[in-house]
Amino acid sequence: MTHTTTEIASQPQVWAQALTRAEEAEQAFAAPGERMLVLGCGTSWFVAQSIAELRESAGLGETDAVCASEYVPRRRYDRIVAITRSGTSTEVLDALRRTPAGTHRVAVTAVRDEPVDALADTRLLLDFADERSVVQTRYPTTVLALARAAFGADLSRLVTDGEAALSAPLPADPADIEHLVFLGRGWTVGLAHEAALKVREAAQAYSESYPAMDFRHGPVAVAGRSSLIWSFGDVPAALDDVARSAGATAYRDRLDPLAQLVLAQRFALALAAHRGLDPDRPRLLTRSVVLSDAMA
Repeated sequence: MTHTTTEIASQPQVWAQALTRAEEAEQAFAAPGERMLVLGCGTSWFVAQSIAELRESAGLGETDAVCASEYVPRRRYDRIVAITRSGTSTEVLDALRRTPAGTHRVAVTAVRDEPVDALADTRLLLDFADERSVVQTRYPTTVLALARAAFGADLSRLVTDGEAALSAPLPADPADIEHLVFLGRGWTVGLAHEAALKVREAAQAYSESYPAMDFRHGPVAVAGRSSLIWSFGDVPAALDDVARSAGATAYRDRLDPLAQLVLAQRFALALAAHRGLDPDRPRLLTRSVVLSDAMA
C-alpha cells in the first residue's frame, strides 16, 4: 500500500481531529471586516481560491486569492494568509517578505520550525495532518474543513460522508477513461482545479477543470467517449446532458464536496495503477519547491 493510499484513507479521522481546533481557525481565518488575501502555490493556491470564496460569501469581508509566485504588493490588505504545507516553498516565503508593514501575516503549515515561522505573526500548525507523500491529499482538505468551520458552515455530515467516499464505487473503470474534466461552482471551483491536478500528478493523465458553466464555452469540444465529466457541489444538472451528448460519462453525487474530492483522489490512484505508475514517486515533482537564486 502506498503512502498516498494510506493518507487518503485517513482523511475522515483527521478532519474530526481538526474540527476540535475550530476556535483557533476562526481567529486565523475569519477576522470579520478585514480585507484578506490568501495565497499559496499548486494545491495550496486552489485551497486559497476556495477559502477566499467561502469567506467572502459568509459576509466576513473582501477576500482575494493569488498564486504566491504572482503576488505583487499593490492592493492594501489587513491580513495575508499563506497556505504552505512544508513552510519552505520559495515563492510563498518571498511573497511574505514583500508584504507591506502593518499587514498581519498568518502561516498555515504542517511542519514546525521552518522558515515561514519567522515571517508570520500568527501560525496555525496542523502537524497531525502532515503527510509523507509528495502529492498532497489530507493536508489541503483539512485546511478547508477548518476554514469552513471558522466561517460557520454546517459540517455535521462531513466525517460520515468522507467515510462513505472511501468505500463508494468509482464512477468509471479507469481503463475506459483517457480524459477527465472537473467542474465546480462557487467555492468548489477550487476543488475542481485540485482534483484535476491530482490526476495530472499521480497518473500523468489529461485532466482539465473549469467553473461549471464555462464548460459549454469551448471545453466541451474535446469531450468524447473516453471522457469523464465530474461535477463538484451545486453544478447544474443540465450540464450532465451536455456531457452525454458528446459521448462522455457524467458523474455527480450528493456527498459533501470535500468527500467528493476524496473519491476523485481515489480515482487518480486507480488511474495511476492502471498506467503502472507509483503515486508516491510522481514524475518531476518534489514535496516542496525550493528554487535556486537564479530561478527565484
